[in-house]
Amino acid sequence: MAVTYFDKETYQRKPEWLKVPLPTGDDFKDIRDNLRKNGLSTVCEEAKCPNISECWSARTATIMILGDTCTRACKFCNVKTGNPKGFINHDEIPNSAKMVGIMSLKYVVITSVDRDDLPDHGAGHFASVIREVSKVHPETKVEVLIPDFAGLPEHMHTLAQAKPFVIAQNIETVRRLTHPVRDPRAGYDKTLACLDFYKKNYPTIQTKTSIQVGHGETWEEIQETLVDLRKIDCDIVTFGQYLQPSKRHLDVKKFYTPDNFNEMKRMAQKLGFKFVASGPLVRSSYKAADFLEYADVP
Repeated sequence: MAVTYFDKETYQRKPEWLKVPLPTGDDFKDIRDNLRKNGLSTVCEEAKCPNISECWSARTATIMILGDTCTRACKFCNVKTGNPKGFINHDEIPNSAKMVGIMSLKYVVITSVDRDDLPDHGAGHFASVIREVSKVHPETKVEVLIPDFAGLPEHMHTLAQAKPFVIAQNIETVRRLTHPVRDPRAGYDKTLACLDFYKKNYPTIQTKTSIQVGHGETWEEIQETLVDLRKIDCDIVTFGQYLQPSKRHLDVKKFYTPDNFNEMKRMAQKLGFKFVASGPLVRSSYKAADFLEYADVP
């Protein structure tokens, strides 16, 4: 399986398959204008996601809560790092439900920065947002892409008892590359343990994770990671290409081809994942609602 290699001097040169057109379409423009009029924004816009038009047209979107400052500093991520000093914007609770209504979302992904500065790491606020969205829009499926809450069961129970449809926590990379790719407080085994906790204690909730490739992992390590995830009955996995946000971040070691991503999808399907999304521009929340069409879930 051929892989194209790039060095530090050519990190900005991306293969043709990573180039996408600017977002267009009446649906996209109407939703964007309505959100701005109401002073609301999605992580889709803020992260300049290349899939924004496609997802919004399918009535799916991602909302980020708990502010814009992360207490961790993963070397692949461009989110601002710092200490929010315990601040929580409680308007995020009604505003999240309002946004679901404005966008007519049939499926919403709620995510957040890490908040190690909070006693419960943000679990209670997360649960409040889930409950409010579900109360106001009971027809909308809620997926959450969550921090590890320090791996503490009491906080994980708080989150899961709000009854999201999918709980996602990203393993990000293979075991060997976990550090320095991820913050020292995050961990390969910690993520596996958290996903295992949710599946064992809340078996009706679907579990999900994402792997970004391009950090120098081998095909054998990708396979090993998938096996580890299936051992804990993880239901959904996504694969996407790591893209260097700036020169301050980790270099891209490999650009995988679309055919390579098709092979990753076949690898995961053979191991029994309920749903797999795999492609150069796939992100953990990409077309998340597609899971409903393929999986036999309520």
